[in-house]
Amino acid sequence: MKTRQQKDEQIAQLHKDFAAAPNALIVGFQGIKVADDERLRRELRQANLSYRVVKNTLATRAAEGTPMAQIKSSFATATAVALSKDDPVTMAKVLSKWAKASSVFSFRAAIVEGQVIDVKDIEALSNLPSKEELISKVMFLVNSGAQRLAVATAGVARNLTIVLDQVRAQKEAQGPQEPPSGAEVGA
Repeated sequence: MKTRQQKDEQIAQLHKDFAAAPNALIVGFQGIKVADDERLRRELRQANLSYRVVKNTLATRAAEGTPMAQIKSSFATATAVALSKDDPVTMAKVLSKWAKASSVFSFRAAIVEGQVIDVKDIEALSNLPSKEELISKVMFLVNSGAQRLAVATAGVARNLTIVLDQVRAQKEAQGPQEPPSGAEVGA
């Protein structure tokens, strides 16, 4: 049995974690097999996400003064909390995959960027492109604009060169130019 000091330390650590992560999913996992739980934890670690099973009374107390206070009523029965500091989409993708594959794994509540979202919106969140994909798309769009400008600029210079070359060839084909009549040479 934990001492009062150990519980207070655990509450302080949970409070710190809850306050630092604006994105959270509270999940129920009652009946999950140990091997499945270990695989889930490994996947979440690889995705740079935090996941922990919490004691409901301690989590409820730790949630005070954090965005998690909005959903503290969701701490009931066997509860785990997944936290993400900057990427709610990846967290939703990983956990949605597990929720689809396991009948014992369920969503209870969610917070994205400090705001409570409906549990049914977690699926929609998981279908969004990840932060890296969005950055990649933005960089492509920025680069394509610059690339188009470079091609257009090069095209103008290329076309000018072609026109000047055609004018030169036309002049050469006409032969040497004689001064217009009535003009005096050397005057």
